[in-house]
Amino acid sequence: MVVSRFWRVVMPEQHRPVLLAVDDDDHVLRAVRRDLSHAYQQRYRVLASRSPAEAVRLLDTLLDRRAEVALILSDQRMPGMTGIEFLAAAAERFPTARRVLLTAYADTSVAISAINEVRLDHYLVKPWEPPEERLYPVLDELLADWESGYEPPYQGIRLVGHRFAPATHRLRDLLTRHRLPFRFEEGTGGEADLPVVALPDGRSLVRPGHAEVVEALGLSSRLSHPHYDVAIVGGGPSGLAASVYASSEGLATLLIEAYVPGGQAGTSSRIENYLGFPSGISGVDLTSRAVTQARRFGVDVLAPVEAERLSRAGRACVLHLSDGKEITAATVLLSTGLSYRSLDAAGAGRFEGAGIYYGATLTETESCVGRPVWIVGGANSAGQAALHFAKHAGHVTMVVRAASLSHGMSAYLVDEIQADPAITVMTNTHLVGAEGSERLERIVLRDGATGALRTHEAEHLFVFIGARPRTEWLDDMVRRDERGFVLTGPDLGPAAELPAWDLPRQPLLLETSVPGVFAAGDARAGSVKRLASSVGEGAMAVSMIHRYHSES
Repeated sequence: MVVSRFWRVVMPEQHRPVLLAVDDDDHVLRAVRRDLSHAYQQRYRVLASRSPAEAVRLLDTLLDRRAEVALILSDQRMPGMTGIEFLAAAAERFPTARRVLLTAYADTSVAISAINEVRLDHYLVKPWEPPEERLYPVLDELLADWESGYEPPYQGIRLVGHRFAPATHRLRDLLTRHRLPFRFEEGTGGEADLPVVALPDGRSLVRPGHAEVVEALGLSSRLSHPHYDVAIVGGGPSGLAASVYASSEGLATLLIEAYVPGGQAGTSSRIENYLGFPSGISGVDLTSRAVTQARRFGVDVLAPVEAERLSRAGRACVLHLSDGKEITAATVLLSTGLSYRSLDAAGAGRFEGAGIYYGATLTETESCVGRPVWIVGGANSAGQAALHFAKHAGHVTMVVRAASLSHGMSAYLVDEIQADPAITVMTNTHLVGAEGSERLERIVLRDGATGALRTHEAEHLFVFIGARPRTEWLDDMVRRDERGFVLTGPDLGPAAELPAWDLPRQPLLLETSVPGVFAAGDARAGSVKRLASSVGEGAMAVSMIHRYHSES
């Protein structure tokens, strides 16, 4: 017996290829269906029909539903249409289906002629008992041959939309950041109908928000505590590190993230200078491991949910969230990180998500294969993105305002970029304009020395031009510097001058102007904007939270 590679694959019944038996004799039809079901029902959907006319209508229905027919068995002597005539009609609808004629001994000469006339694959003389000897070996061979050229229908998530539409880009990025395999299909509908996320269970989400997608895919967490020991706002490296340490040490911990846990580090194409990864690691891989680790220790993760306001209720902190929830916690850690600054070039806002992207958005790598890519910025994140896209794009051009890359980039990245023939660096250059119709088509650059303007064709532009802290939602609740970074510890000055301070001590090193509210990572004033230092601050914040709890 031929063993098919599909013996191990059990597909949902509605997606299985069809085996169709046609015979006007009820006794024979029941026997055929019984034997087919016994051997093949886990891989195929077995259907039967008592007349060729009915069977033709059934094939038309299967064709309309885009089903696959693998094999058809038909009796030769049937009223209204012979088996050979029916198989010829079936071949017009499903030309790859294997065709088998059931004949009496007296019709074997007709069957032999049909092999040439209608490309009959085989004929079987009735009766075929025992099937293990006279039926299954024949069908196994035919089905194995059919399966060798069969591509099973895709059963995963499908995203249908316009490749250069901002709403589609955001959903592609969301699924990629969650490490969810999906198939992107270019849509034909209008903006009101796209994008659509088609789920494996048959549901379709039309122009869904991020929260709706996360909920539908079962990725959202439920609150397991009425009150938390620590609520962490921001799921970047510092927030993830703090959540792991806090929960592993017995604190009831909640992590709140406005988008996808990982922060800017999660968008990095390659991190090569983080301790313990000599060959480097992508930001998605590193942060997804951290999320898995946090969940294993019992951290509740709410995402995508934004913190909109922070207040106090006695000693407790209250976080007011965008989904209407109010979370109380004994302590809060602010690790909101940074968001990329927007280009101030003329027309740039029109093309965000339609040719202009902030961060390394690995989602767009496939679109850039063999195409020119432009990168604006001269810090480490821009250098890492340039090296990543150089492996896929036709060419990468970096637009840098400074006089040299070494002004803001680590030496190892500068050396790698200078040694890569697929990367060109334009220093002392400013991007001042973006042009196009529905998507980015051109950019305008200004020479910083001469002021001369030059226009270049551009379809893919990635921006890394600095960032600002995500702290606007705090209003005046905690003290911040003039740029919005959260002040902590000694930078706050004397405790007596802090309106909300009511403890007989100075604020701890990472404590804000509000007792029990801490800050760590890039949003904290004076922090070192590096991955390792963010992770370290997250861990250090937990030790200070423990101290605060011991004093309370």
